[in-house]
Amino acid sequence: MNDVILSLRNVKTRFGSRVIHDDVNLDVYKGEIIGVIGGSGSGKTVLLRTILGLNTHAGGKIEIFGKQYHKLNTKEKHKIEQRWGVLFQDGALYSSLNVMENVDVALKEYTKLSSATRNEIAMLKIFLAGLPAESAELMPSELSGGMRKRASLARALAMDPEILFLDEPTAGLDPITANAFDELLKTLQHALGFTVFLVTHDLDTLYTICDRVAVLAEKRIYAVGKLDEVVKNPYPWIQEYFNGPRGRSAKPVPCGEK
Repeated sequence: MNDVILSLRNVKTRFGSRVIHDDVNLDVYKGEIIGVIGGSGSGKTVLLRTILGLNTHAGGKIEIFGKQYHKLNTKEKHKIEQRWGVLFQDGALYSSLNVMENVDVALKEYTKLSSATRNEIAMLKIFLAGLPAESAELMPSELSGGMRKRASLARALAMDPEILFLDEPTAGLDPITANAFDELLKTLQHALGFTVFLVTHDLDTLYTICDRVAVLAEKRIYAVGKLDEVVKNPYPWIQEYFNGPRGRSAKPVPCGEK
C-alpha cells in the first residue's frame, strides 16, 4: 500500500461564511479500505462529495489518480469518472428504472458496447453484489433496504472501478444485514483489488473491514492510522466513540470472557 491513489492537501470547504473543513490532509493508498469517521456535523459526507467534485473546495488541492479533477475539462473528467464507483447513503437508485437498467446507466453513458453485452455485464455485477437473477427486473420500490444497498453496489461496480466511494453503506440496516454487506464488500475488495474510501459511523464496519481509520474533528483530519493506533488517541470524542457504552459492544471479546 505505497501508491497514493487519492491525496488531499490543505483542503478547505465552506458554505457561505461557515467553514466546514480547514487544512484537511490525507493520503489514501491503492488497495486499502479506509474508514472516515467523525461526529455529527463534522463534514464526512461533505468531504466525500467535495472529492467527487459535487462541492467546490475553497482552498487546497485534491488529486485523484495524480490529477486535480476540478481542473480537468469535461472529456478528461469523464475518463476519471470511469475509474471510480460511488454508493450514496440512500442508494440514489433511479426510481423509474429497474435494477438492471440502473446498473446499465454508466455502461450506456461511457461505453459503446452493444445492449446485449451491457446486459451481460450488468447481470454479472448484480450477481457479484449477491442479488438473485430475478432481482434484475425489480424496481427500487420493490427492494428491501439490504437489496437496495446491494443494487447500488452493483451499479457502483459497473465500470470495474479502481476506487469505491461509499457513504454510510450500512446505515438503516439491521445488524445481520449490515454484517453480510461488510463481508461481501471485504470479499469483493480482496478479489478485485479496488480501493475503498468509506464514510461510516458503524463501529462493526471499522473492526470488520477497515485497514485504516481517519477521524474528522476540529475541521481537519485529527487522527489517522490503524484502528489499534487510533483508539489510543486521547482526544475526548475518539475515546467516547470507541470506549463509550455503544463503542464497547463492537470490540472483539477475547475467548473465555463474557
